Amino acid sequence: MDRVIAAKVFIDVAQSRSFSRTADRLNMSRPMVTRYIEAMEDWLKIRLLHRTTRKISLTSAGEACLKDVEQWLEQADNILSLVNTSDELSGLVRITSSMSFGFSQLMPAIQDFMQKHPKVHIDIDLEDSTADLTEKSIDLAIRIASNPDPSLIGKPIAVCESVLVASLAYLEKARQAIGEIQQPQDLIHHQCLGYKNFERHIWHLSKGDQFESISVDCRLSINEATALLHATLNGMGVCLQPTYLANRYINDGSLCHVLPEWKPKDLIIYALYSSRKHLSPNVRALIDHLERYFAEHPW
Repeated sequence: MDRVIAAKVFIDVAQSRSFSRTADRLNMSRPMVTRYIEAMEDWLKIRLLHRTTRKISLTSAGEACLKDVEQWLEQADNILSLVNTSDELSGLVRITSSMSFGFSQLMPAIQDFMQKHPKVHIDIDLEDSTADLTEKSIDLAIRIASNPDPSLIGKPIAVCESVLVASLAYLEKARQAIGEIQQPQDLIHHQCLGYKNFERHIWHLSKGDQFESISVDCRLSINEATALLHATLNGMGVCLQPTYLANRYINDGSLCHVLPEWKPKDLIIYALYSSRKHLSPNVRALIDHLERYFAEHPW
């Protein structure tokens, strides 16, 4: 049996703790997963897994050799990439991204990548919560953060700028009842819309060497940026939005840029992958493509 595939099966079972989940993730039958594990145990002359009807766990010997098998697999993949004279990529890449960035920016970049590499298959999981890359067998996570998870490694691929926005209808109504928004402190008196995943709604703004941190009271908070955007379009209040979503509506007049001289803090868009995973040629090519694509297609 193919020892490279057997090593991949063993590593996946060690992560998933389930022959069935590994079979689904690697697109093979459960009996084939069993055969590969048995072949690994025969080659290494050790028992790698404790198997019962209720759970699967690594033996002490399996735990001890797991890291060595991962390193061997990475070296094997590197050697195969060196001897492979074809530049054509093939295989499956699993990606996770936030819903808002996935809808608005990731899809056209992925479409362009797939047109250039017709044998590559892409599986995308859109969610705003942080996924366990190992548990879900995710190859690449596209995440927006100021400080990414230190257990992951990766590369900055773009900058996420943000703006304060509101609809013209809201601003006209608020102007009569409250007054215009002329400085950051005025936001305290306005209807503000917040991102639910933050415990406190504090907007940090800067203007040259001036800094303001405004604690706003958000009667409406939502856990997803696209829904917040549509609440803003419907005239429900002032919202902090990433430019990759808001610019389109600012340009067509649907939204007004509030306090344009005051700038929210920039975040970095990262391409992240598990430090326990070897970086395949497909994933490496996709990271490079995304960085280049976003530089050439500013939002």
